[in-house]
Amino acid sequence: MEPNHQIELPQGTIRYRDSGSGSPIVFVHGLLVDGLLWRKVTPLLEGEFRCIVPDWPLGSHRIPLAPSADCSPRGMAHLIADFLESQGLEEVTLVANDTGGAIAQLLVTERPERIGRLVLTPCDTYENFLPPMFKPLQWLARVPSALRLAAQPMRSAMVRRSPLGFGLLVKRPIPDEITWGWIEPSLIDRDVRRDVIGLLRGIDSRDTLAAAEKLRDFHRPTLLAWAREDIVFKLRFAERLAGDIPNARLELIEDSRSFVPEDQPERLAELIGAFVREA
Repeated sequence: MEPNHQIELPQGTIRYRDSGSGSPIVFVHGLLVDGLLWRKVTPLLEGEFRCIVPDWPLGSHRIPLAPSADCSPRGMAHLIADFLESQGLEEVTLVANDTGGAIAQLLVTERPERIGRLVLTPCDTYENFLPPMFKPLQWLARVPSALRLAAQPMRSAMVRRSPLGFGLLVKRPIPDEITWGWIEPSLIDRDVRRDVIGLLRGIDSRDTLAAAEKLRDFHRPTLLAWAREDIVFKLRFAERLAGDIPNARLELIEDSRSFVPEDQPERLAELIGAFVREA
């Protein structure tokens, strides 16, 4: 499903999907994926809720940001806040995964005004930003041309399915055409790659650790929908968040890894729907 809307923000163009009506749910994906991560979840929710699914500029976007844009995680948090403001959205349920979860934590602790509820699925948090197996991406981003050269093997569908690609994040293979769409923009467009490099260079676990301290004062309803078997964003991080966020509850998702929208979309949609109705 291609984006059916776009908006111009000071940072650049954001393309997004907008379906359904009712209480707004805005989805935030992570690094090197786009809004198609949620393609199995939103059809289960849009009969009752308005589902807004942008392609955030995290490496799989098709339109580069302005050269002056702040591509750091904090910059992305403010971009999302600007998007919500531009749409006039209030009492938003923010649903985030992977790198998007770290960005969401920065958003709700710095510009929470339009947020009514928060849903974190497996994601970066505390000192686990980035997780150890993905830290080499940060190192590559600091060496000219290294990231482009290192990404070339991802042209192979087999590599994309492997632990070098998306293999650690799912229990069930993602269709090759989807993963190619996620990898292609940063392979072929130097300006998209510039945005990715800016994001990677800006990642610092001191930001998520500081956000975690501020989350102790975040009293809005929070759902932690976490995969019990996750090997990248381990359950202990969700348990820490559940202890630190005053109005949080933890729900475990079985038979899934980090990308719960891929592995268990029905269970995730069920949890989100019930959470929005009751919160």
